[in-house]
Amino acid sequence: MAALKWTDADEIGYQLSEAYPEDDPLQVRFTDLRQRVVDLDGFGDDPQASGEGLLEAIQMAWLEYTR
Repeated sequence: MAALKWTDADEIGYQLSEAYPEDDPLQVRFTDLRQRVVDLDGFGDDPQASGEGLLEAIQMAWLEYTR
């Protein structure tokens, strides 16, 4: 499998839902969300390349997997 990139919001959201099943994605600050994404196994993008739009897309994808 190719390394995860910031633009892989759906896959990252799925992996976050598996790693943090008890957390409410809407309660996670973007600074913490960014770190959780960087810490995922398989993440291989530039840690500094995230922006608010990308983090919001990841947060919304994660939220979809918690429903």
